[in-house]
Amino acid sequence: MQYLEKYGGICDAQISRDSAVYASSVESQGYDAVVKLLNDISRQMLISEKELVEVRQAVKFDLEDLAKRYEQDSLLTEMIHKAAYRENTLGLPRLCPPENVDKIDRKTLFSYLSQYYTPSRMVIAGVGIDHGALIESTEKYFCSSKAVWEEDPSLVLPSASKLPADASVAQYTGGEVRIEKDLSSAALGPSTIPELAHFALGFQSSSHVDDDFVPFCVLNILMGGGGSFSAGGPGKGMYTRLYTNALNKHHYLYSATAFNHSYIDSGLFCILASSPPESVAEMVATVVEQFQQMAGPVGEEELNRAKTQLSSMLMMQLESRPVIFEDIGRQVLAYGHRKTAKTLLEQIDSVTAEDIQRVAERMLRTKPSVACLGKLSAFPSYSDIQGMLTSVEPQKKKRFSLFL
Repeated sequence: MQYLEKYGGICDAQISRDSAVYASSVESQGYDAVVKLLNDISRQMLISEKELVEVRQAVKFDLEDLAKRYEQDSLLTEMIHKAAYRENTLGLPRLCPPENVDKIDRKTLFSYLSQYYTPSRMVIAGVGIDHGALIESTEKYFCSSKAVWEEDPSLVLPSASKLPADASVAQYTGGEVRIEKDLSSAALGPSTIPELAHFALGFQSSSHVDDDFVPFCVLNILMGGGGSFSAGGPGKGMYTRLYTNALNKHHYLYSATAFNHSYIDSGLFCILASSPPESVAEMVATVVEQFQQMAGPVGEEELNRAKTQLSSMLMMQLESRPVIFEDIGRQVLAYGHRKTAKTLLEQIDSVTAEDIQRVAERMLRTKPSVACLGKLSAFPSYSDIQGMLTSVEPQKKKRFSLFL
């Protein structure tokens, strides 16, 4: 940060399941310094033992904090991926298992970097900079120098130099992961928020290079969802199916949200929900019913609303320059080129009700993935959930009413 201050710059680093993004924004005269910085932090970094000790402490704190939070979405997302891609690729932990934190040393980190931080796996993108100038700076810093592990092979584990980067393709398996956990003390202090049980149901969707990627994105917006205490208008998704058909109708649902996780070689569409432990059977039945109804009729009004909302979200995001160069980098890694906003808007606008039904049917033909967290005794078995999904009639649930 001190290096960037003279150029009025900021920097950021994000690592997801399938990519790492290092980004910086500076005044136009400082672009060369930024390219040098990107080379330093990706290929010339120095990792000291003191830094490792501090980072291990921070990671342990973050893991403990996640485990104690009232919201369990991060852990539930980990669990549904583990169930969907059992013991392979996307199903491997994104959050470091606590027992592994102290096992990761300098050689482990440099070995990882030497395998995955290679030129063929990198994209350097810029916005507001001359293309020729960006190429010149990239060649000066990235091509004229070796990575620190190339200059000093002793930094890397002996076995790492013989192993290529893992190029495994994600294999969707479906299945279940259940974790018994006492969440009665998750809401600290005087609170009227009850203990909750958490449930996720998912199916294989599409990769972001699949022709059905955009229809799945529209379906995700159409389902929407959120918490039962959310406030706001249509922009908050209050007219999405999970609000109108689930949260607004069933008092036991505290949250229900749809997510579409798309990667280079696969995708996972899921609904995360929560309710008091005594209502988990009804919660599961409601989530199953929402999936069943995805393959049914799609109203013109709700479809147009979902497409409009997705288009507006896209355009608002692309008003930010950091988002633009991150978008360029991710698209070039995925497609080898960048799709313009106009192309994406046209693809969104071309989605029909038949497309939504078709991708929903495609998704529901795959094996379900299930994640259950909290008191497990009341959750239906995996085979029972499969039976609900194949049932022609939607599952009947208890309804709260003031009248008999």
